[in-house]
Amino acid sequence: MKVVAFNGSPRVNGNTSQSIKIVLAELEKEGVETEIVQLGGRKVFGCLACGKCSEMMNNRCVRKDDEMNTFIQKIEEADGIIIGSPTYFSNVSTEVKALIDRCGYVSKSNGGALLRGKVGTSVVSVRRAGSTFTYSAINFFFGIAEMVICSSSYWNMTLSRDPGDVQNDNEGIQTFQTLGKNMARLLKQVR
Repeated sequence: MKVVAFNGSPRVNGNTSQSIKIVLAELEKEGVETEIVQLGGRKVFGCLACGKCSEMMNNRCVRKDDEMNTFIQKIEEADGIIIGSPTYFSNVSTEVKALIDRCGYVSKSNGGALLRGKVGTSVVSVRRAGSTFTYSAINFFFGIAEMVICSSSYWNMTLSRDPGDVQNDNEGIQTFQTLGKNMARLLKQVR
């Protein structure tokens, strides 16, 4: 089993990344292979709604001017997907939104099999408020893609602003540890 985690924050070692790593540590304890993909700050564009992915029928986007197809391929090869995002004005980062829109459109245009039945979960960091919208945006994507959504003992988020603040959020750490354990258990049941 493999889980690919997308860090949607441009801060490579910021709170979103550190939170993802807490989840991945629990997955690795259960023998799940993991990979972190740095999405935030990368060159990705939004969906053009051109419909070419439904003509090509190859689980790829027709655009070749960014890295999105590399990310879609990683999703295709994974059993579980984590999308992590900081909260920007009560929503996901632009890179996460591009991933959701383009991967979702490609999947739907190719019969949905790209994502259907995979386990998905969100990881959110926020300074103060608005995180539930970010959490919802990612989970709405998983839901419409017919994925199995993994949860924790609380919403999968941390109250943290400056890089490293997550390490002082004991409840957030516990939430992410529980999330990793739950995801490992769910992956074993689904696969």
